[in-house]
Amino acid sequence: MQPSVRVEVDGEVFDVVARRDHPGQYDYTWISGPNPGYGFSSASSDGRSSTEADHRAAIHAFLAQVDPETGLIR
Repeated sequence: MQPSVRVEVDGEVFDVVARRDHPGQYDYTWISGPNPGYGFSSASSDGRSSTEADHRAAIHAFLAQVDPETGLIR
């Protein structure tokens, strides 16, 4: 398993892990969220690595879809 990188966005904490055999693909686990193990995945179309700014943008977009009452995507 690849080491994770902890990223905080809008007061929420996520662990980001690159998929070892799939360049440009990442799994995000919402550490501070109300639902253990919940998160999302992302992939670049060209296999390039994401920057910290890319990760922050992906997390911000995810959080914009979350229902604040349930902590799940609407």
